[in-house]
Amino acid sequence: MLTWIIAVAVGLVYGVAGTVAHSYALGWFPLGLVLSVIGVTALLVAVRLLTADRWVALAAGIGAMVATLVFSGAGPGGSVIVPAPTDGVLSAGVVWTLAVPLVVAVVVAWPDLSRLPRAERSPRLGE
Repeated sequence: MLTWIIAVAVGLVYGVAGTVAHSYALGWFPLGLVLSVIGVTALLVAVRLLTADRWVALAAGIGAMVATLVFSGAGPGGSVIVPAPTDGVLSAGVVWTLAVPLVVAVVVAWPDLSRLPRAERSPRLGE
C-alpha cells in the first residue's frame, strides 16, 4: 500500500513537470514535449521493472494522468498552462495530453516476459 502511495506521488511530480515543460520548443523542434514523454515513459518502465508489479506502475501512471488533467485546465487566476489549439492544428498540448495515457496503457499492459522459460545460453560440454 505504501508503495502505491509513493508511486502516485512520484507520478504526480512527473506529470506536473511534464505538463509545465511540454510546451518548450527549440526553434521548430518540440524539445519539451519529447523530453516530457521520455521522462514519463522512463519513470513507468523503471517502476514496472523495479517492483515487478504492473499495479504500482499503474498507480504512478494515474498520478501522472491526474496531474496532467488538473494542470491542463485554467487556474484560479485564469492562467492556462496548456492552451487550446486552433481548429485543425495538432499542438504539443494535445500530443502531451494523449501521450500520457497511451504510455501508461502500453507499460501496464506489456506482458511479463520473466515467466517465460529461458533458452539454453550455451551448449553443454560434450555435445
